[in-house]
Amino acid sequence: MRPVEICPNVYWVGVNDRATGLFEGLWPIDNCGISYNAYLIRDDKTALIDLSKEAFTDDFVDQISKLMDLSQLDYVIINHMEPDHSGSMTRLRALAPNARFLGMAKAVSMMKDFYNLTENVEVVKHDQTLSLGHLTLRFIFTPLVHWPETMMTYLEERQVLFSCDGFGAYGALNGSIFDDEQPDLKSVEAEALRYFSNIVAAYSKNVLQAIEKVSAHPVSMVAPSHGPVWRSYPDRIISRYQRWASYAGEPAEPGVAVLYGSMYRNTERAMESALQALRENQVPIEVFNVSEIDASYFLPSLWTKRGILVACPTYERAMFPAMLHALTMAEIKGVRHKKAAYLGSWAWSGGAKSVFEDFASRLEWETLGAVEFNGSAKPEDTEAIRSLATRLAEACR
Repeated sequence: MRPVEICPNVYWVGVNDRATGLFEGLWPIDNCGISYNAYLIRDDKTALIDLSKEAFTDDFVDQISKLMDLSQLDYVIINHMEPDHSGSMTRLRALAPNARFLGMAKAVSMMKDFYNLTENVEVVKHDQTLSLGHLTLRFIFTPLVHWPETMMTYLEERQVLFSCDGFGAYGALNGSIFDDEQPDLKSVEAEALRYFSNIVAAYSKNVLQAIEKVSAHPVSMVAPSHGPVWRSYPDRIISRYQRWASYAGEPAEPGVAVLYGSMYRNTERAMESALQALRENQVPIEVFNVSEIDASYFLPSLWTKRGILVACPTYERAMFPAMLHALTMAEIKGVRHKKAAYLGSWAWSGGAKSVFEDFASRLEWETLGAVEFNGSAKPEDTEAIRSLATRLAEACR
């Protein structure tokens, strides 16, 4: 894609990545890609906001060169030092030797740590402004959204918020960069939720603090580092992030996320009774086989649903490994304050139930019960499972 003017004298100069399979080496994006958004402001002074991943440096440099001679660049604004944002820094430094690199104190320290960049760098502080001539940038410190050095940059005269990882989404920008040009905005929001739950959910308190800081300024456009530029519905993506972040400490949406794993289908067959009872009680459910699906895809459901049903067998006196990994990811991402229940089979020794209870305790889940059974579920086990699922449904409406 060529550069796109998002408002007078302000240009998107990002690149699309459809080659990377795992974002951060963890999260699958092979079916959707991702954008690395950067923005160039041309005024009496020129400023570049955010960079790109190293592998796309040639494309990134080409984008900027379509608009200006890089040797004349005045400022490089570093909102975030994670390498998907900063990987082209070394090349840019060589091409723009007189440009001043600006960032929060920790970002400046990281410039040295990551790229041995120490010359022409400058620390900025929260609420500090920078005049480019007719336009003014304001720096808003938003630590842990999602690294400790992260900031957002606000273009005062245009009311544009360059929000870095805040309000971002997975997905390459296929021929158009704006929210109102996307063929399916609900799909964009789904990828925004997946991005949120994968990347920043663990820092929800900081997301809410960042939104509070941003609320001091009118925002007519949100220009994140990943995903579309929100020019028509900026309040929509901000409100979504605010709502999702609130689930870290408040009840989430009605419904139950069901995670299951089964070696020989004894647990899976028993789970069917639980699913039927949940449906009979008119509770929305989403079901995920943890052996087959990446955590990236069930974390959004865990995050947004009030309840969790864990169904898996014991495996060598412990928990079925795929479920152990799933719950570990839930713990890393801070999936707390849920209503939860467990069911599962064992053969010659139990163990999974106690592992579940340990997770529930650490994550402050309210456990509504557990049903373990030897081998396949007997009629009395099935009745106990239905009763357990009914209690879970009542708690998650």
